[in-house]
Amino acid sequence: MKTINLEGKEVFPSKIICIGRNYVDHIKELGNEIPEEPVIFIKPNSSIAADIQCSEPDEIHFEGEISIVVLSGEIAGVGFGLDLTKRKLQSRLKAMGLPWERSKAFDGAAVFSEFAAFEGQVSDLRLELHINDRLVQQGGCKLMMYKPAEIIAEVKSFLSLEDGDLIMTGTPAGVGPLQAGDRFNGKIFEKDTLVVEGSWVVQ
Repeated sequence: MKTINLEGKEVFPSKIICIGRNYVDHIKELGNEIPEEPVIFIKPNSSIAADIQCSEPDEIHFEGEISIVVLSGEIAGVGFGLDLTKRKLQSRLKAMGLPWERSKAFDGAAVFSEFAAFEGQVSDLRLELHINDRLVQQGGCKLMMYKPAEIIAEVKSFLSLEDGDLIMTGTPAGVGPLQAGDRFNGKIFEKDTLVVEGSWVVQ
């Protein structure tokens, strides 16, 4: 089982629950329709990776996300996550009305910073993603169509949340393709206070 790090302790997520189309600007960016309910899909534990890899023959896009770890059905920690996506393959699968797993659940498709314990106001969380020191994505809970508490309630309505499970809350506008050698720095803030960050070099 792959693990993530919460305050120096290894945690074993049984699954990663991902929310699609949760920022209006990103929906417009990809030319999608605004959903009437949360768009939910799952990445397996095997998709977790410590590094960002772009060696796949398919073009892979980055999507920076506020990510939360769940204990006893509640938010226990927050981290920065990258939902990596084979965009052209995803578009082809969507056009045929087929599931997204081939484009979203592949090995290495989920990369996370460490997770920090969190007991603050979730509504004040926001993210920034810098690539080669340039700000490319920013957004937060105030811009989400579905807030973390609503997401958890919706997930619990049909799916069991196990201790250590992760929820990726969606990505704001600004996604794009990976380039080998690019330097990624993702940060999560509570208002203006840095909560946690992660840095990677694309391999």
